[in-house]
Amino acid sequence: MIELTDLTKRYGKFTAVDGINLTIPRGELYGLLGPNGAGKTTTMRMIAGILRPTSGRVRISGIDLQDNPLVAKNKLGFIPDRPFVYDKLTGAEFLRFVAGLYGQGGPEIERRIDELLELFELGPWKDELTESYSHGMRQKLIISSALVHRPEVIVVDEPMVGLDPKSARLLKDLLREFVTRGGTVLMSTHTLEIAEGMCDRIAIVQGGRIAAAGTMDELRYQTSSGGASLEELFLKLTGGLSERELSDLFER
Repeated sequence: MIELTDLTKRYGKFTAVDGINLTIPRGELYGLLGPNGAGKTTTMRMIAGILRPTSGRVRISGIDLQDNPLVAKNKLGFIPDRPFVYDKLTGAEFLRFVAGLYGQGGPEIERRIDELLELFELGPWKDELTESYSHGMRQKLIISSALVHRPEVIVVDEPMVGLDPKSARLLKDLLREFVTRGGTVLMSTHTLEIAEGMCDRIAIVQGGRIAAAGTMDELRYQTSSGGASLEELFLKLTGGLSERELSDLFER
């Protein structure tokens, strides 16, 4: 479970995230959508404990992140939008290092590492330095590192970037199986078709605030949009150009 209470982040006079309240229960895959600069990544980094909120609270599986950061972070796996790895570690060493951060090691973790590397077809590069990995391989290694300690909650920012179609499908299936088994996933993506096809509920963020949230039917009801697609709802809520405005751009 993820609980956000009046979550706010300010940089001087600029408010990046403005009092977000959100509860995502176990067994749900939740989408966080919004245009560039809407506050999505800032929100996710606060949930992951990378950024400290200006005010408000984050709870992971009922544990307050500010009061018990290490316990809360042990419950969470974070997949960032940019796959940072240590170039002078091999793939296996990197996963072993991440598992160690969670206090895990030994034969069980070694089996888990082998399992994840084989799952993402990284087994042949297990003992190769990550500096030789392609962008897609690094992304798959980062995903593996978020799963290595068996978290209860996964926060993932732009999960499909750099993945080939086979790996993207694998990740979709993994996240769906994870929530089926009682896990919680918060996912941010600019690919609206992925969000519409994968997410149980969706929040659309604009200007650091939640403009609308719910299932697709609930979003349509809130915006009086009938049978609109997620793309149409998104543009309506975030101020996309109308057909007339687009036409005006090209008139002489």
